[in-house]
Amino acid sequence: MDGTGLLPRVGVGSLAHHVAETMRLASPLAIAQLVQMAMGITDTVMLGSLGGDALAAGGLGESLFITVCVVLQGVMTALAVLVAQARGAGRDAQVPVLYWTGMLLALLLVVPGFGLFSAAEPLLLAAGEPAALAHDAGRFVGVLRWATPGALLGMGLMRAFLPAIDRGGMVLWVSLVSAAGNGALCYGFVHGAWGLPMLGLRGPALATVLSLTAGAVALLLLLHGRPGLRRFVAWRRPRLTLLGAMLRLGLPVSATFAVETGLFLAIALLIGRLGPVPLAAQQVALNTLSVAFMVPLAIAQAANVRVGHCIGAGDRPGARRAGLVAISLGAVFEIVAAMLLLTAPDAVVGLYLDPALPGTAEAFAIATALLNVVVVFQVADGVQSVAGGALRGMGDTRVPFILAAVAYWGVGFPAAWFLTLRAGWGVEGAWWGLAAGLIAGATLLTRRFLRRTRFTPECVLQP
Repeated sequence: MDGTGLLPRVGVGSLAHHVAETMRLASPLAIAQLVQMAMGITDTVMLGSLGGDALAAGGLGESLFITVCVVLQGVMTALAVLVAQARGAGRDAQVPVLYWTGMLLALLLVVPGFGLFSAAEPLLLAAGEPAALAHDAGRFVGVLRWATPGALLGMGLMRAFLPAIDRGGMVLWVSLVSAAGNGALCYGFVHGAWGLPMLGLRGPALATVLSLTAGAVALLLLLHGRPGLRRFVAWRRPRLTLLGAMLRLGLPVSATFAVETGLFLAIALLIGRLGPVPLAAQQVALNTLSVAFMVPLAIAQAANVRVGHCIGAGDRPGARRAGLVAISLGAVFEIVAAMLLLTAPDAVVGLYLDPALPGTAEAFAIATALLNVVVVFQVADGVQSVAGGALRGMGDTRVPFILAAVAYWGVGFPAAWFLTLRAGWGVEGAWWGLAAGLIAGATLLTRRFLRRTRFTPECVLQP
């Protein structure tokens, strides 16, 4: 253990050590994120019970909400990097001022997020979506916008700060309770159960608002209420110089998230032009991909902390080993997930859509076909995420943004546009274009990490 009694000393260690430490940090985050995904799945299932049009509108609205939140939360990853590097260098006294500066940043980010969500319908109309679809999606997001503070304080601030002080497990338990509450509220608001009002399309959105807000409040109370953690959150006046440092480090990360999640949103908008049935099918495929992606995302967060801790301690070979182990773990998990998905695509789609119901057979067939495309690029999706996390731990954020922009918008979207609208491949063409962008991103980011931690004899992983 280090002098704080929290994070184990990060240094030159065996392969088994790096695997164990990465999984120790990543496991509670992965479970918490899978539980969080369960909320989205619950929303999708409940929307599907209302019909294909409701699923398409709610799915599009949820895609918009997630895209904007992920982009804004990207700025908060700077907090994790700075705290991990400070702790690695033995400067724990700097952690409280980093925390309160991060709190100020999270609150400031609520403003642009809420403003964008308030203009959802005109934005969707400007993007060329059908008027009826844009109206219904705008109604959905009009409720969901009230979850913005909870998303940025809970999923943004807390998920950046807690793993960096080795308390990621707190996120897990709060997420479990929040997901259970979201499921009950979602069912109640959609069907008018347990005395709750029947809100139809707006029901899942309100359930998400309440559960995310409650989860953020719970995490704040737990963090500030535990005696052993109070020294990390003792009041310190936020510093504008640190706020500027977070923005310089975090904005390129946010921009990287924007070009990636923006690609997924652009794919949804592209498919939306084909009608509500393909859009509903792609929402099912996207949910399935997102569930599998939660584990590599957690490994990326662990790589962020472990690589940052090594850099703070001046241990560059350790940073290389920590990053390579994390990238390998992300790839292995996605290979296993792809193999499992190939065995029963119909069963997976059946969790969302019943082909026996009127108007769902076509969406069921399209979604099943899309899952066959998903397995092609699942590994690349996991690798690019973890490689990006390892680079962030080194404080390397600007060049990865450029590489991601080239991969996703220089390769991915043009390929998707051409295959969908010119080659006539339809919704599958859009996803093959997405695959091309993710494979390019994985290749470029991994190569960047290998070059930043150039091979030397002492960098060999010890057996």
